[in-house]
Amino acid sequence: MTPLPHRVPGAMFDALALGGGGAEAMGMLARAEHSRRLACVYAVVTAAREAGGAAAEAAEEAWELLVAADRVEPGAVAAVLTHPSAGPALLGLLTRLTGGETPPRMPMHRLTALAAAAAVRARVPARVRWPAPGPVVALPSLGRAHFPGARPGAPVELRVDTDGHARLAVPGSAPVRVPTTPYRPESPPDRWRAPYLLTTLRTGAPLLLDTLDPASFPSASDRPGELHADEVRAWASGARGACALLGADHPEVHAELAAGPRLIVPLTGTGRGNVSGSSAETFGCMAMSLPQSGSVFAATMAHELQHNKFAALLHLFDLFEADGEELFYAPWRPDPRPLLGLFHGAYAHLGVARFWGCRSETEPDPAQRAAAQTRFARWRSATHEATTVLLASGRLTPLGHRFAARMLESLDALCRVPLPPAALRHAEAASRAHRSAWNDTRGSAPPLPV
Repeated sequence: MTPLPHRVPGAMFDALALGGGGAEAMGMLARAEHSRRLACVYAVVTAAREAGGAAAEAAEEAWELLVAADRVEPGAVAAVLTHPSAGPALLGLLTRLTGGETPPRMPMHRLTALAAAAAVRARVPARVRWPAPGPVVALPSLGRAHFPGARPGAPVELRVDTDGHARLAVPGSAPVRVPTTPYRPESPPDRWRAPYLLTTLRTGAPLLLDTLDPASFPSASDRPGELHADEVRAWASGARGACALLGADHPEVHAELAAGPRLIVPLTGTGRGNVSGSSAETFGCMAMSLPQSGSVFAATMAHELQHNKFAALLHLFDLFEADGEELFYAPWRPDPRPLLGLFHGAYAHLGVARFWGCRSETEPDPAQRAAAQTRFARWRSATHEATTVLLASGRLTPLGHRFAARMLESLDALCRVPLPPAALRHAEAASRAHRSAWNDTRGSAPPLPV
């Protein structure tokens, strides 16, 4: 339960900046995120002690349970604290504890639920009580139980027996058995829901689909409810095809997926194509609407993996000065972006360009290969433009300048790859159309740095 120091070798830093890094770099970032979550837990407990009262009591109980579970099975505690939903829960609680909010209003059940989930995973005998947020009681990284009619504040009790069997109970409802499997078993208990297993990666790591835990991607306003069986089958089929494609033709991306983010949050499609997103505090999560093809599914995962890597890097290093207010044109967005958004987007689209560059050589279908070549031309050029702006912004730290310079090296190499004239024409037309639409939207607004 002690955060560890982390050292990033220069060669690994440069490999990440070039757009890759592989399993070794992703594993390092995952370990660093785990240490960050441990530090956040300790900060929450410390702040709760200072607040005193019920908040301090709940924090002490949760801390003792986490320590007990860590002694028996450290991996169980790590699995809970590195789950995507733990990040927003811990950071939100810490913000409220340190923001002068009245202690009785503190949602300490968020920390208690994390400790309870760790006890279930570690099979540590325990009896834990906390107030229910409503009829749905979640155990982060495992799933949630439904207690019809339960009101906010009703007492929830988790019991883990000496044989490791766990049950959740709320007065007035029958108890719910809690499986220790962190995804939906073939015969789930009544009133228990867990993430869906989409596929198993080559390392044996599961790729999961989670419709249950809003904290896994808190900014999603278009999250669907419980999925129907045919929808789950469509997601599973798409994920299997995408992972097979990555394993065959994009082994570095597949290795990063297996070593890092492995949770997909489904989004409702907007009708304007595929939508996706990531969040700085939910390392391990990729939110997306269901892509229409295996290659687009794989490209979307490659895109969001880049965002996950860059967010984790920003938790370790200051790559730019954060006090500027200027906005920038981003060739992939309809709105002007701050430097953070431009940097994030450029790094993500470096991964997109690398993906389509590979597809333009390995795609067997001629029509799909031509589409890949156009996408490759479009995104290598757009990302090169954005990265050049980053380097000229005057806001990068020395380490950030090194990172962006390595990005530009990778993009220079991509831009030297010969492509058919038709692909170049189509990409240039798309770039001009985007810039024109962006200029029309901005109207008479002052020009932005470009």
